[in-house]
Amino acid sequence: MPASYAGRSINRTLLVPDRRFAGRQDRRPVHSATTARPGIAEPVLAGIVTALVGFTSSFAVVLAGLRATGATPEQAASGLLALTAVVGLGIVLLALRYRIPVTLSWSTPGAALLAGAAIPEGGWPAAVGAFAATGVLIALTGVVPALGRLVASIPRHLAQAMLAGVLLPLCLAPFQSLGTIPLLVLPVILVWLAASAVTPRWAVPLALAAALAVIGVQFALNGTVIAAGTLAPSLSVTVPVLEPAAVIGIALPLYVVTMASQNLPGVAVLSSFGYRAPWRSSLAVTGVGTAVVAPFGGHAVNLAALSAALAAGDGAGPDRDRRWIAALTAGIAYLVLAGASGALVVIVGAAPAGLVEAVAGLALISTMAAAVTASFSDPGGRMSGAVTFLLAASGLSILGIGGAFWALVGGLLVRSALERRPARP
Repeated sequence: MPASYAGRSINRTLLVPDRRFAGRQDRRPVHSATTARPGIAEPVLAGIVTALVGFTSSFAVVLAGLRATGATPEQAASGLLALTAVVGLGIVLLALRYRIPVTLSWSTPGAALLAGAAIPEGGWPAAVGAFAATGVLIALTGVVPALGRLVASIPRHLAQAMLAGVLLPLCLAPFQSLGTIPLLVLPVILVWLAASAVTPRWAVPLALAAALAVIGVQFALNGTVIAAGTLAPSLSVTVPVLEPAAVIGIALPLYVVTMASQNLPGVAVLSSFGYRAPWRSSLAVTGVGTAVVAPFGGHAVNLAALSAALAAGDGAGPDRDRRWIAALTAGIAYLVLAGASGALVVIVGAAPAGLVEAVAGLALISTMAAAVTASFSDPGGRMSGAVTFLLAASGLSILGIGGAFWALVGGLLVRSALERRPARP
């Protein structure tokens, strides 16, 4: 999620479909193009960039989150493959149906939340059951407006404080690794810093490329050989188990952080470029998609914010009526990347301990900075924001329920007890 939208207030009316448009969706953006129709080279290139940036900047976070909740390397690889394929298929479906540059992604904040959690009671099958429950909640939000209003009623600074606390341990990983594998991590950090100054969009992908180069050098020095047969992608099926503690401790926080940090900003980003997001259809596709990929290890699919800006902005060409081609291209590119996911997982799994975690931490620093800023932006809510942030960062677990849930509960209690809202005139 881009920093510029992470802390922005979302108009709650976006959660309630405008009845004037009931039963139909605009196929054209709010403002029609005024320029002559150029070729498709620009939107196609923008779509490829959208997929490459979206995939390479956060797939390491997804793997870390799945492994933290009990997945084996094979199950984590299966989850990444399933997520990538469903994201690609969902983008293609929505782009062809509505002819607007709507893009999807997996929930990076949700994966970060999982990475900071413990293996739930019931193990990996219980985590898979929580992922499926999250998909059901997302889909229901599209047909039950009260659910959307309930999410929007959670104070924005508390949702951001929960996210910031979850991200803190992950963002410390690059600097902690400097003490254990400095010669391996330092080049990656330097590449990330240099790219952030020159081309921020590509900072994380270039840092990943540097990490892969370091891994390649290590393989050469150690004589490591990877069998070609292990590089092919494969799916692993797990029967979901609905464990109450996992539903409360994983599904509910995952649903809240995905809606508040991905779906709502995704609508806002599209709106800022003059496009009306197909709210109900998007939640149906992402909710059903999440439920479908859950048995294969996928955690959550949602509207994209950063990808939406890449595909809907000026970089996708001057003709705004044709920017949907960028989304269509991004969906096809995701399907191609799904085929390469198996090789990436094998290479990452053989990397020195701490190196890939460092890349994941670098990928989340800007998101955490925006979340921290939003957490304490309200002078009257700083105490509840601080309590939420600290509880989420503490790794607290009570009754098998992780700290993200208790952080939100604690923040709401402190807000109710100590922070009085100003009286309305």
